[in-house]
Amino acid sequence: MARILLLFLLGLTGVCSGHGVFMDRLASKKLCADDECVYTISLARAQEDYNAPDCRFINVKKGQQIYIYSKLVKENEAGEFWAGSVYGDHQAEMGIVGYFPSSLVKEQHVYQEATKEVPTTDIDFFCE
Repeated sequence: MARILLLFLLGLTGVCSGHGVFMDRLASKKLCADDECVYTISLARAQEDYNAPDCRFINVKKGQQIYIYSKLVKENEAGEFWAGSVYGDHQAEMGIVGYFPSSLVKEQHVYQEATKEVPTTDIDFFCE
């Protein structure tokens, strides 16, 4: 019985250590093209490099294209951040969705206007 309990606890430790962490929220609301925030709002181009300060953000290189999925609603003195994924020559970051300062990019093409105001959830700021 003790062996089974020990194996269970070791397995549980392994599962818990591989799940990630919930980080502080950057905003309580976000703007999206739809109620679920799954449709692309726009395509933007990075005007300069950006090094992600933590796992909620993505690294961006000048000239990379970024698909924008949501725009956090600015609160108090916080910066204005958008969520998107990098598209371009730097394969290491492609497909990873994260935040970056909106001032970093210039929108090239708007697919749909971000008119739906949706509350953010803990999962919006979850890091693996």
